[in-house]
Parts: sequence; structure tokens; C-alpha cells
Amino acid sequence: MIVQQITVGPFQENCYLLSDPDSDALAIIDPGDEPERIIAAVEKSGKTPEAIWITHAHLDHIGGIAGIKRKWDVPVHVHPLDLDLYKSGSVAAAKYGIPYEEPPASDRSLEEGQTLKLGALELRVLHVPGHAPGHVMFYGHGNAFVGDCLFAGSIGRTDLEFCNPAHLEQSLQRIVALPDATIVHPGHGDITSIGIEKRSNPFINGTARIVGA
Repeated sequence: MIVQQITVGPFQENCYLLSDPDSDALAIIDPGDEPERIIAAVEKSGKTPEAIWITHAHLDHIGGIAGIKRKWDVPVHVHPLDLDLYKSGSVAAAKYGIPYEEPPASDRSLEEGQTLKLGALELRVLHVPGHAPGHVMFYGHGNAFVGDCLFAGSIGRTDLEFCNPAHLEQSLQRIVALPDATIVHPGHGDITSIGIEKRSNPFINGTARIVGA
């Protein structure tokens, strides 16, 4: 598995290019902004994009979709419980006063237990709501792309519209049940691992509580 992280936009969101080393297959995970930078990185990789996978549909994770779709008409995968968020990005962008291009309609649904294939790679879709109702993570080959559920030393916000603190607490328990060696690729900030977070993250080791959970 080849993973390239590209941090984009005013929210410093992590977009990931995931590719199979033994084929041309590549997936774009959470293209949140600056589509021209993402496109340039894909072209430099020499790979062929096959899909856009969305962990959740907050505007900082979907703002680059329109630009990428103009370049490559690849399917956008979103969990159906996040479609309201997906369609309301412009409203959120107006509140923050930032430019935003509405993405085209999503093409395919993500669901719990689904297997996404990328060349010889297989990643499992896990529904991990809380930060957003349709939040998912992609797990396989010792790597977990967790969106905004879990960060290095912290967790995702639970004070936004559609957030649910109790659901996030349950989702975090599910995530940290993965093997300690699992590499965690978060939606913001530094890459970490399950083992590191179990030892040092106060929301995981029990020294801090999620408000409202």
C-alpha cells in the first residue's frame, strides 16, 4: 500500500492518495480543498484514479470534489446518512466566510462491512458515527483512515450539527479495538497508531470524557 498525505485548505485537512504498488489503481480519500494540488500529485504518481472515498461529508472533506470530477469522472462514495451534510456544504462555507464549490451528486453508497477493492488491495468500510451520522473509516493492510473520529492526542468535535457524543464514544471503542500496530491516518494533524493513542490519548485511556456522552 502506498499512502500520500496532502494537507489542504484553511482547515488544514488531510487528503490521502491511496494506491496499489503493483497496479495503476489509486483512490482519493477526502479531497477537501485545493483540487489543483491534488490533481498534480495524482499525475506525478503515474497512477490512475478510480474513485473518491469520503469518510464524512463536512465541507472541509469534500470541497475539492468538483474540481477533481472535472478532470476525472470517477465515482464519489458517500454513506447515505451523510447526504444531508453533503448537500449543505455551501451553507456551512457561508458561515465561515470561505470560498466553496458545490460538488456534484454522489455516485455510490458506502455501508458497514463493505469491501472496497483497489487493484490487489482490499479495505473494509466500518460505520463509525458520532462526529457525523454517516461517518465511516477505511481499514485494511494495517492502515486505518479514520476521518475526524480520532486524532493524535484528541478526538473529533461533537458540538456541530448532526454530531452525537454517545455515538462517537462507541465508535472510538470500536476503533481502538484494532491491533496496536495499526497506522492511523486522521483527517487533521499527524499520523499516529492505535497503540500510541491507547497509551497517551486522554479520551481513549479514560483520563478525559466526551462531553454529553
